[in-house]
Amino acid sequence: MRSSYDKFPFIEVSSSSEVCFAGWDSISREVKRAVDSKGKTKIVVCVDLYHGVDADEIANALQIDAGNVIFTRDFLKNADVISEMVFPFVTDDQVFGKMNHLQIADFFDSEALNTERERITGIESGIVLVCGEGAALFADADILIYADLARWEIQKRMKRNEMGNFGMNNPDESFALKYKQGYFLDWRVFDRHKMRFFDRIDYFIDANTPESPKMVSAQMYREGLDMAVNRPFRVVPFFDPGPWGGQWLKEVADLDRDEVNYAWGFDCVPEENSMLFKFGEHIFELPSINLVLTQPRKLLGQTVYGKFGAEFPIRFDFLDTMDGGNLSLQVHPTRAYIQEHFGMEYTQDESYYFLEAGEDACVYLGTHKNVEAAAMIADLEEAQNGSADFNADKYVNKLPVKKHDHILIPAGTIHCSGKNAVVLEISATPYIFTFKLWDWGRLGLDGKPRPINIEHGKNVIDWTRDEDWVKQNLFNNIREISINGHSKEESTGLFDTQFIETRRHWFDRKVTHHTHGNLNVINLVEGDEVVVESPDGLFEPYVIHYAETFIVPANVASYTITPFGKSEGKKCATLKAYVRI
Repeated sequence: MRSSYDKFPFIEVSSSSEVCFAGWDSISREVKRAVDSKGKTKIVVCVDLYHGVDADEIANALQIDAGNVIFTRDFLKNADVISEMVFPFVTDDQVFGKMNHLQIADFFDSEALNTERERITGIESGIVLVCGEGAALFADADILIYADLARWEIQKRMKRNEMGNFGMNNPDESFALKYKQGYFLDWRVFDRHKMRFFDRIDYFIDANTPESPKMVSAQMYREGLDMAVNRPFRVVPFFDPGPWGGQWLKEVADLDRDEVNYAWGFDCVPEENSMLFKFGEHIFELPSINLVLTQPRKLLGQTVYGKFGAEFPIRFDFLDTMDGGNLSLQVHPTRAYIQEHFGMEYTQDESYYFLEAGEDACVYLGTHKNVEAAAMIADLEEAQNGSADFNADKYVNKLPVKKHDHILIPAGTIHCSGKNAVVLEISATPYIFTFKLWDWGRLGLDGKPRPINIEHGKNVIDWTRDEDWVKQNLFNNIREISINGHSKEESTGLFDTQFIETRRHWFDRKVTHHTHGNLNVINLVEGDEVVVESPDGLFEPYVIHYAETFIVPANVASYTITPFGKSEGKKCATLKAYVRI
């Protein structure tokens, strides 16, 4: 099978390569030009960084003849002081922390920072280069440059032990703990700082590939963001192996066949995915969270923004167990529990849409009738201690599944997908909050036991969700909305307590969709390819292939989806998610 799945979708912002400065020589020439254009005897150039960008590399590569070079890291608080400051948010839990309110200035010695700011103010001539995280705090920059990283690239650098957490001396710490601190602390702090100075930035640097940096002006960068909220687009997917991973994604997404497996495919997680802007022959990568943070009303819609703020509330990803194993048996926290214990406003309600299913595919969902909760928890704890195996079939309801089944999983429901299936997981975005109850006695890919969270899990399991209840309420809870000769629209979920609505359309001709001022997220779940078009010609036609997820901003009033190419005249299906308002 030849894959048509596009792993590097881009938005073409400009046909000119000249507006993107590729490589340090080109970047340096443009910065020099900007310095000279100021016509001042003293110029302050601040290069602010997202944590993970190499300040030394940038300072050495920028050939601007600075008389004074200041590295912001020299003014950080001691690592032990920072560790104590962040502990209430990082906690000593292996997986979970708490949301924080810290600002990047809290990590610096305030007296030293103020003294250095006064010293920089007192310099009368020459070029002053301030480089590092928080550089914009140190001076009123004549030229402010921001070097950015996508979170997926940060995670790869963490896994290679090339970096630790901000202000900490922990590059060799386990990836799981570094990721936790990034999720709960670092990335929140850095996004706040970036947004505080966003409108003052003159240039953005794509630092995702150190040896091949690219820089664009803030004007071109903002043009790209403006284009994105006025058309359908995709984020750049990324894929990761896991102890239960399968082989389907390798073929469908044309991934490295030598990898042991691919368990996850993250096709729409704007908090961690990146976006690609095309400027002539150059591809510029940026964190897709920047679009969410800077254009939330146009992207999400005013009502969704009013509910969630600048957060993208819908997440699409793949779970591949084809020729793999069961997912971990798990449960997600109730809204009250996640608010009380982790400071999150909403929880990870979710659903499993089965893109593929083998003959033995199944889902574990809810418990058997009259299960004794204390007995099940005791057996889970014994299994975790290694003194016994856990007999999931004794306690947990197991249902066979087939392609296009849609299983709803409101928070508090015990669940997991079995082997030999491919799940399109549709969920709310607090995705780190999975309480694993049992992992079938296996180790992680690192050879170590995976963290189990029975203590949290037992506090949120809804024991009323037995086999009769889940069959009636959570299994293919499909309702026909409309039907004509060439299309059928169905509501497939989610559950009443969940804020996401999903609609499946079957069609062999053009179907018109209206956003009604609400963010839409869509996946092509049946058919080779379709074309997405504007009824009014407001954006260029956009071709989508099987299993690709795309985003339609709320700012796009309407769009059509039509079978295209090899799918022309054939039955296709899309699954669309949006926030109930």
